[in-house]
Amino acid sequence: MPQTRVVVTGIGATTPLGGDAPSTWEALLDGRSGVRRINKPWAEDLPVKIAATIAVEPTDVLDRVEARRLDRSAQFGVIAAMEAWADAGFGLQEDNPVDRTRLGVAIATGIGGLNTLLGQWDIQQEKGYRRVSPLSIPMLMANASSANVSLRLGAQAFATTPVSACASSNESLAHALDQIRLGRADVVLAGGTESVIHPMPIACFAQMQAMSRRNDEPERASRPWDVDRDGFVLGEGAAMLVLETLEHAQARGARIYGELAGAGITADAHDMVQPNPTGETQARAMTFALREAALSPGDIVHVNAHATSTPQGDLTELSSIRQALGEQTEAIVSGTKSMTGHLLGGAGALESLATLLALYHRQVPPTINLDNPEADLRVDVATKVRDLPSGDLAAINNSFGFGGHNVAVAFTNAYRTGA
Repeated sequence: MPQTRVVVTGIGATTPLGGDAPSTWEALLDGRSGVRRINKPWAEDLPVKIAATIAVEPTDVLDRVEARRLDRSAQFGVIAAMEAWADAGFGLQEDNPVDRTRLGVAIATGIGGLNTLLGQWDIQQEKGYRRVSPLSIPMLMANASSANVSLRLGAQAFATTPVSACASSNESLAHALDQIRLGRADVVLAGGTESVIHPMPIACFAQMQAMSRRNDEPERASRPWDVDRDGFVLGEGAAMLVLETLEHAQARGARIYGELAGAGITADAHDMVQPNPTGETQARAMTFALREAALSPGDIVHVNAHATSTPQGDLTELSSIRQALGEQTEAIVSGTKSMTGHLLGGAGALESLATLLALYHRQVPPTINLDNPEADLRVDVATKVRDLPSGDLAAINNSFGFGGHNVAVAFTNAYRTGA
Protein backbone atom coordinates (compact mmCIF):
# COMPACT_ATOMS: atom_id res chain seq x y z
CA MET A 1 0.00 0.00 0.00
CA PRO A 2 1.22 3.57 -0.62
CA GLN A 3 2.52 5.02 2.63
CA THR A 4 2.13 8.55 3.94
CA ARG A 5 5.61 10.07 3.90
CA VAL A 6 6.79 11.28 7.30
CA VAL A 7 9.69 13.70 7.60
CA VAL A 8 11.77 15.15 10.44
CA THR A 9 11.68 18.93 10.72
CA GLY A 10 13.01 19.57 14.22
CA ILE A 11 15.61 18.05 16.55
CA GLY A 12 16.54 18.59 20.19
CA ALA A 13 18.80 16.96 22.75
CA THR A 14 20.46 17.34 26.11
CA THR A 15 23.14 14.70 26.61
CA PRO A 16 26.45 13.85 28.25
CA LEU A 17 28.12 15.48 25.23
CA GLY A 18 26.24 18.77 25.05
CA GLY A 19 23.26 20.81 26.16
CA ASP A 20 21.63 20.80 22.73
CA ALA A 21 21.57 18.87 19.46
CA PRO A 22 24.30 20.85 17.61
CA SER A 23 26.86 20.56 20.42
CA THR A 24 26.06 16.86 20.84
CA TRP A 25 26.57 16.24 17.11
CA GLU A 26 29.84 18.19 17.11
CA ALA A 27 31.13 16.10 20.01
CA LEU A 28 30.11 12.87 18.28
CA LEU A 29 32.09 13.82 15.19
CA ASP A 30 35.06 14.81 17.38
CA GLY A 31 35.00 11.41 19.07
CA ARG A 32 34.69 12.87 22.57
CA SER A 33 33.65 10.76 25.54
CA GLY A 34 30.99 11.97 27.95
CA VAL A 35 31.87 9.35 30.57
CA ARG A 36 33.20 10.71 33.86
CA ARG A 37 33.88 9.64 37.40
CA ILE A 38 30.83 10.20 39.60
CA ASN A 39 31.80 12.93 42.04
CA LYS A 40 29.28 12.02 44.72
CA PRO A 41 30.01 10.58 48.16
CA TRP A 42 27.56 7.73 47.58
CA ALA A 43 29.59 6.42 44.65
CA GLU A 44 32.64 5.63 46.76
CA ASP A 45 31.06 2.49 48.21
CA LEU A 46 29.94 1.13 44.84
CA PRO A 47 31.92 -1.16 42.52
CA VAL A 48 30.99 1.13 39.60
CA LYS A 49 32.04 4.75 40.07
CA ILE A 50 31.62 6.09 36.52
CA ALA A 51 28.73 7.30 34.36
CA ALA A 52 27.98 9.52 31.38
CA THR A 53 26.48 12.42 33.31
CA ILE A 54 24.67 15.30 31.64
CA ALA A 55 26.85 18.06 30.17
CA VAL A 56 24.53 20.96 31.10
CA GLU A 57 22.47 20.74 34.27
CA PRO A 58 18.74 21.22 33.62
CA THR A 59 18.50 23.72 36.45
CA ASP A 60 20.80 25.98 34.38
CA VAL A 61 18.16 26.01 31.63
CA LEU A 62 14.74 25.77 33.30
CA ASP A 63 13.03 28.26 35.56
CA ARG A 64 13.71 27.34 39.19
CA VAL A 65 10.05 26.96 40.15
CA GLU A 66 9.29 24.90 37.06
CA ALA A 67 12.30 22.65 37.64
CA ARG A 68 11.11 21.83 41.16
CA ARG A 69 7.87 20.45 39.74
CA LEU A 70 9.62 18.01 37.42
CA ASP A 71 11.62 14.87 38.03
CA ARG A 72 15.10 15.06 36.53
CA SER A 73 14.04 12.76 33.67
CA ALA A 74 11.13 15.07 32.81
CA GLN A 75 13.43 18.09 33.04
CA PHE A 76 15.58 16.53 30.33
CA GLY A 77 12.51 15.63 28.29
CA VAL A 78 11.05 19.13 28.39
CA ILE A 79 14.37 20.77 27.48
CA ALA A 80 14.98 18.52 24.48
CA ALA A 81 11.35 18.76 23.35
CA MET A 82 11.28 22.55 23.45
CA GLU A 83 14.52 22.73 21.47
CA ALA A 84 13.11 20.39 18.81
CA TRP A 85 9.84 22.30 18.66
CA ALA A 86 11.60 25.64 18.20
CA ASP A 87 13.99 24.08 15.68
CA ALA A 88 10.97 23.01 13.63
CA GLY A 89 9.83 26.64 13.55
CA PHE A 90 6.82 26.30 15.83
CA GLY A 91 5.66 28.40 18.79
CA LEU A 92 3.99 27.40 22.04
CA GLN A 93 0.25 27.24 22.67
CA GLU A 94 -0.71 30.82 21.87
CA ASP A 95 1.59 30.94 18.81
CA ASN A 96 1.18 27.33 17.71
CA PRO A 97 -0.11 27.15 14.11
CA VAL A 98 -0.69 23.38 14.26
CA ASP A 99 -4.26 22.16 14.72
CA ARG A 100 -4.18 20.92 18.32
CA THR A 101 -6.47 18.01 17.52
CA ARG A 102 -3.91 16.87 14.91
CA LEU A 103 -0.85 17.24 17.16
CA GLY A 104 0.50 14.32 19.21
CA VAL A 105 3.30 13.60 21.66
CA ALA A 106 5.11 10.27 22.15
CA ILE A 107 7.90 10.46 24.70
CA ALA A 108 9.34 7.23 26.06
CA THR A 109 11.29 6.26 29.14
CA GLY A 110 12.68 2.99 30.39
CA ILE A 111 12.23 3.58 34.13
CA GLY A 112 10.66 7.01 34.65
CA GLY A 113 10.77 9.27 37.72
CA LEU A 114 13.09 7.13 39.80
CA ASN A 115 14.85 10.04 41.52
CA THR A 116 11.53 11.38 42.79
CA LEU A 117 10.30 7.94 43.86
CA LEU A 118 13.39 7.02 45.85
CA GLY A 119 13.97 10.56 47.12
CA GLN A 120 10.45 10.89 48.51
CA TRP A 121 10.67 7.42 50.08
CA ASP A 122 13.84 8.54 51.87
CA ILE A 123 12.02 11.64 53.13
CA GLN A 124 9.08 9.58 54.39
CA GLN A 125 11.39 7.16 56.20
CA GLU A 126 13.40 9.96 57.80
CA LYS A 127 10.76 12.63 58.46
CA GLY A 128 7.34 11.00 58.17
CA TYR A 129 4.60 11.03 55.58
CA ARG A 130 3.59 14.67 56.16
CA ARG A 131 6.87 15.80 54.61
CA VAL A 132 6.26 13.92 51.36
CA SER A 133 5.66 16.29 48.43
CA PRO A 134 2.05 16.41 47.14
CA LEU A 135 3.61 16.69 43.65
CA SER A 136 5.32 13.31 43.95
CA ILE A 137 2.88 11.27 41.85
CA PRO A 138 2.77 13.69 38.88
CA MET A 139 6.56 13.83 39.06
CA LEU A 140 7.33 10.12 39.30
CA MET A 141 4.83 8.91 36.70
CA ALA A 142 6.51 7.39 33.65
CA ASN A 143 4.25 9.55 31.45
CA ALA A 144 5.31 12.81 33.13
CA SER A 145 7.44 13.97 30.19
CA SER A 146 4.79 13.35 27.54
CA ALA A 147 2.12 14.94 29.73
CA ASN A 148 4.16 18.06 30.46
CA VAL A 149 5.15 18.52 26.84
CA SER A 150 1.58 18.02 25.62
CA LEU A 151 0.43 20.69 28.09
CA ARG A 152 3.04 23.13 26.79
CA LEU A 153 2.10 22.54 23.18
CA GLY A 154 -1.64 22.06 23.62
CA ALA A 155 -1.35 18.68 21.89
CA GLN A 156 -4.74 16.96 21.89
CA ALA A 157 -4.39 14.12 19.39
CA PHE A 158 -2.61 11.91 21.93
CA ALA A 159 0.18 11.89 24.52
CA THR A 160 1.72 8.45 24.99
CA THR A 161 4.68 6.87 26.76
CA PRO A 162 6.12 3.63 25.38
CA VAL A 163 8.06 1.69 28.04
CA SER A 164 10.12 -1.15 26.58
CA ALA A 165 13.43 -0.87 28.46
CA CYS A 166 16.26 0.22 26.15
CA ALA A 167 14.06 -0.04 23.04
CA SER A 168 11.55 2.47 24.43
CA SER A 169 12.32 5.64 22.50
CA ASN A 170 12.69 3.96 19.13
CA GLU A 171 9.32 2.43 19.90
CA SER A 172 8.01 5.97 20.44
CA LEU A 173 9.24 6.90 16.95
CA ALA A 174 7.58 3.79 15.51
CA HIS A 175 4.35 4.64 17.33
CA ALA A 176 4.45 8.22 16.07
CA LEU A 177 5.02 7.00 12.52
CA ASP A 178 2.03 4.66 12.78
CA GLN A 179 -0.25 7.35 14.20
CA ILE A 180 0.56 9.75 11.39
CA ARG A 181 0.11 7.07 8.74
CA LEU A 182 -3.19 6.02 10.30
CA GLY A 183 -4.40 9.59 9.86
CA ARG A 184 -4.62 10.40 13.57
CA ALA A 185 -2.12 13.28 13.54
CA ASP A 186 -0.27 15.59 11.16
CA VAL A 187 2.57 16.42 13.55
CA VAL A 188 4.07 14.40 16.41
CA LEU A 189 6.87 15.30 18.80
CA ALA A 190 8.56 11.99 19.66
CA GLY A 191 11.63 10.77 21.51
CA GLY A 192 12.80 9.58 24.90
CA THR A 193 14.38 10.57 28.18
CA GLU A 194 16.09 8.92 31.15
CA SER A 195 17.77 9.86 34.41
CA VAL A 196 18.71 7.00 36.72
CA ILE A 197 22.30 7.76 37.71
CA HIS A 198 21.53 6.87 41.32
CA PRO A 199 23.16 4.42 43.74
CA MET A 200 20.30 1.91 43.68
CA PRO A 201 20.09 1.18 39.92
CA ILE A 202 23.88 1.30 39.64
CA ALA A 203 24.11 -1.29 42.40
CA CYS A 204 21.47 -3.42 40.67
CA PHE A 205 23.19 -3.34 37.28
CA ALA A 206 26.54 -3.98 38.95
CA GLN A 207 25.15 -7.05 40.73
CA MET A 208 24.05 -8.32 37.31
CA GLN A 209 27.66 -7.94 36.10
CA ALA A 210 26.30 -5.78 33.29
CA MET A 211 28.33 -2.58 33.80
CA SER A 212 31.92 -1.65 33.07
CA ARG A 213 34.15 -1.33 36.12
CA ARG A 214 36.93 0.57 34.35
CA ASN A 215 36.78 3.21 37.08
CA ASP A 216 40.32 4.48 36.54
CA GLU A 217 39.73 5.18 32.83
CA PRO A 218 36.17 6.49 32.51
CA GLU A 219 36.59 7.83 28.97
CA ARG A 220 37.79 4.41 27.78
CA ALA A 221 35.17 2.33 29.57
CA SER A 222 32.52 2.05 26.84
CA ARG A 223 34.17 0.07 24.05
CA PRO A 224 31.78 -1.75 21.70
CA TRP A 225 33.21 -4.79 19.89
CA ASP A 226 36.56 -4.49 21.69
CA VAL A 227 37.85 -7.75 23.14
CA ASP A 228 38.46 -5.96 26.46
CA ARG A 229 34.91 -4.64 26.87
CA ASP A 230 33.39 -5.43 30.25
CA GLY A 231 29.89 -3.97 30.15
CA PHE A 232 27.91 -0.82 29.45
CA VAL A 233 28.24 2.63 30.99
CA LEU A 234 25.09 4.27 32.32
CA GLY A 235 24.18 7.61 30.75
CA GLU A 236 21.45 10.20 31.13
CA GLY A 237 19.69 12.72 28.92
CA ALA A 238 17.02 13.07 26.26
CA ALA A 239 16.56 13.46 22.52
CA MET A 240 13.48 14.46 20.52
CA LEU A 241 12.37 14.64 16.88
CA VAL A 242 9.48 16.58 15.35
CA LEU A 243 7.76 14.39 12.77
CA GLU A 244 5.17 15.55 10.28
CA THR A 245 3.70 14.55 6.95
CA LEU A 246 5.73 15.62 3.95
CA GLU A 247 2.74 17.59 2.66
CA HIS A 248 2.36 19.47 5.97
CA ALA A 249 6.08 20.29 6.04
CA GLN A 250 6.18 21.46 2.43
CA ALA A 251 3.05 23.58 2.83
CA ARG A 252 4.74 25.64 5.53
CA GLY A 253 8.17 25.71 3.86
CA ALA A 254 9.87 23.77 6.67
CA ARG A 255 13.47 22.63 6.58
CA ILE A 256 13.55 18.85 6.24
CA TYR A 257 16.36 16.84 7.84
CA GLY A 258 15.22 13.56 6.33
CA GLU A 259 12.46 11.00 6.28
CA LEU A 260 11.48 8.43 8.89
CA ALA A 261 10.67 5.84 6.28
CA GLY A 262 9.94 2.68 8.24
CA ALA A 263 10.05 0.81 11.52
CA GLY A 264 10.19 -2.83 12.55
CA ILE A 265 9.31 -4.32 15.94
CA THR A 266 9.85 -7.90 17.15
CA ALA A 267 10.27 -9.77 20.44
CA ASP A 268 12.87 -12.43 21.24
CA ALA A 269 10.69 -14.52 23.60
CA HIS A 270 14.02 -15.97 24.71
CA ASP A 271 15.33 -14.52 27.98
CA MET A 272 14.65 -11.55 30.25
CA VAL A 273 18.20 -10.19 29.95
CA GLN A 274 20.22 -12.00 27.28
CA PRO A 275 19.37 -11.58 23.57
CA ASN A 276 18.50 -14.54 21.42
CA PRO A 277 22.07 -15.55 20.44
CA THR A 278 21.03 -16.38 16.87
CA GLY A 279 20.17 -12.72 16.23
CA GLU A 280 17.23 -13.87 14.13
CA THR A 281 14.55 -11.74 15.79
CA GLN A 282 16.76 -8.64 15.76
CA ALA A 283 17.39 -9.21 12.06
CA ARG A 284 13.67 -9.56 11.46
CA ALA A 285 13.06 -6.14 13.03
CA MET A 286 15.54 -4.63 10.56
CA THR A 287 13.95 -6.50 7.66
CA PHE A 288 10.50 -5.25 8.65
CA ALA A 289 11.81 -1.67 8.80
CA LEU A 290 13.31 -2.04 5.33
CA ARG A 291 10.10 -3.52 3.96
CA GLU A 292 7.95 -0.73 5.38
CA ALA A 293 10.39 1.84 3.97
CA ALA A 294 10.42 0.17 0.52
CA LEU A 295 14.20 -0.22 0.82
CA SER A 296 16.47 -3.11 -0.06
CA PRO A 297 19.42 -4.25 2.11
CA GLY A 298 21.79 -2.78 -0.46
CA ASP A 299 20.29 0.70 0.04
CA ILE A 300 21.61 0.91 3.61
CA VAL A 301 24.86 2.88 3.79
CA HIS A 302 25.01 3.24 7.57
CA VAL A 303 23.89 1.45 10.74
CA ASN A 304 23.93 3.14 14.13
CA ALA A 305 24.07 -0.01 16.23
CA HIS A 306 22.67 -0.64 19.70
CA ALA A 307 26.24 -1.67 20.64
CA THR A 308 26.13 -1.36 24.42
CA SER A 309 29.63 -2.82 24.99
CA THR A 310 28.39 -6.04 26.58
CA PRO A 311 30.13 -9.30 25.65
CA GLN A 312 27.14 -11.19 24.25
CA GLY A 313 25.02 -8.30 23.03
CA ASP A 314 27.64 -6.81 20.71
CA LEU A 315 28.35 -10.08 18.92
CA THR A 316 24.68 -10.97 18.58
CA GLU A 317 23.96 -7.63 16.94
CA LEU A 318 26.76 -8.05 14.40
CA SER A 319 25.23 -11.38 13.45
CA SER A 320 21.78 -9.83 13.12
CA ILE A 321 23.12 -7.00 10.92
CA ARG A 322 24.75 -9.49 8.58
CA GLN A 323 21.57 -11.56 8.46
CA ALA A 324 19.41 -8.54 7.61
CA LEU A 325 21.76 -6.71 5.24
CA GLY A 326 23.76 -9.61 3.83
CA GLU A 327 27.15 -11.09 4.65
CA GLN A 328 28.80 -8.74 2.15
CA THR A 329 27.11 -5.57 3.37
CA GLU A 330 29.11 -2.39 2.83
CA ALA A 331 27.13 -0.38 5.39
CA ILE A 332 29.34 1.63 7.73
CA VAL A 333 28.53 0.72 11.35
CA SER A 334 28.90 3.04 14.36
CA GLY A 335 28.53 2.46 18.09
CA THR A 336 27.94 5.94 19.50
CA LYS A 337 27.34 4.64 23.03
CA SER A 338 31.13 4.50 23.14
CA MET A 339 30.84 8.30 23.62
CA THR A 340 27.42 8.92 25.15
CA GLY A 341 27.08 5.91 27.42
CA HIS A 342 23.74 4.12 27.51
CA LEU A 343 20.71 6.37 28.02
CA LEU A 344 18.37 3.35 28.45
CA GLY A 345 14.93 4.67 27.49
CA GLY A 346 16.49 7.71 25.83
CA ALA A 347 19.09 5.77 23.86
CA GLY A 348 17.11 5.01 20.71
CA ALA A 349 16.01 8.60 20.20
CA LEU A 350 19.52 9.95 20.65
CA GLU A 351 20.97 7.39 18.27
CA SER A 352 18.16 7.96 15.77
CA LEU A 353 19.00 11.66 15.89
CA ALA A 354 22.64 10.75 15.18
CA THR A 355 21.58 8.46 12.33
CA LEU A 356 19.44 11.21 10.81
CA LEU A 357 22.26 13.77 11.05
CA ALA A 358 24.74 11.32 9.55
CA LEU A 359 22.58 11.23 6.43
CA TYR A 360 21.87 14.97 6.50
CA HIS A 361 25.54 15.95 6.81
CA ARG A 362 26.84 12.86 4.96
CA GLN A 363 29.24 12.06 7.78
CA VAL A 364 29.27 8.96 9.97
CA PRO A 365 30.48 9.42 13.58
CA PRO A 366 33.17 7.09 14.86
CA THR A 367 33.21 4.29 17.40
CA ILE A 368 35.85 5.19 19.97
CA ASN A 369 37.90 2.88 22.21
CA LEU A 370 37.93 0.06 19.63
CA ASP A 371 41.59 -0.75 20.24
CA ASN A 372 41.45 -4.54 19.97
CA PRO A 373 38.53 -5.52 17.71
CA GLU A 374 36.92 -8.92 17.91
CA ALA A 375 38.64 -11.24 15.47
CA ASP A 376 35.68 -11.84 13.17
CA LEU A 377 33.61 -8.64 12.97
CA ARG A 378 32.79 -9.03 9.28
CA VAL A 379 31.26 -5.56 9.14
CA ASP A 380 32.83 -2.16 8.46
CA VAL A 381 33.00 -0.46 11.88
CA ALA A 382 33.97 3.21 11.68
CA THR A 383 36.75 4.22 14.08
CA LYS A 384 37.06 7.72 12.62
CA VAL A 385 34.64 10.06 10.87
CA ARG A 386 33.64 8.62 7.51
CA ASP A 387 32.10 10.50 4.59
CA LEU A 388 28.98 9.27 2.83
CA PRO A 389 28.41 9.61 -0.93
CA SER A 390 26.10 12.04 -2.70
CA GLY A 391 22.61 11.13 -3.84
CA ASP A 392 19.95 9.02 -2.15
CA LEU A 393 21.00 7.60 1.21
CA ALA A 394 19.35 5.30 3.76
CA ALA A 395 20.34 4.16 7.24
CA ILE A 396 19.07 2.07 10.15
CA ASN A 397 19.18 2.57 13.89
CA ASN A 398 18.76 -0.41 16.22
CA SER A 399 17.49 -0.52 19.80
CA PHE A 400 17.21 -3.70 21.84
CA GLY A 401 15.91 -3.90 25.40
CA PHE A 402 15.76 -6.22 28.41
CA GLY A 403 12.74 -8.45 27.98
CA GLY A 404 13.63 -9.16 24.36
CA HIS A 405 12.25 -5.95 22.83
CA ASN A 406 13.69 -5.20 19.38
CA VAL A 407 13.03 -2.03 17.38
CA ALA A 408 14.73 -0.92 14.17
CA VAL A 409 13.94 2.36 12.43
CA ALA A 410 14.94 3.32 8.89
CA PHE A 411 15.75 6.86 7.75
CA THR A 412 16.42 8.35 4.34
CA ASN A 413 18.01 11.69 3.56
CA ALA A 414 16.14 14.82 2.54
CA TYR A 415 17.40 14.47 -1.03
CA ARG A 416 15.20 11.41 -1.44
CA THR A 417 12.09 13.32 -0.33
CA GLY A 418 12.38 15.65 -3.29
CA ALA A 419 11.95 18.52 -0.84
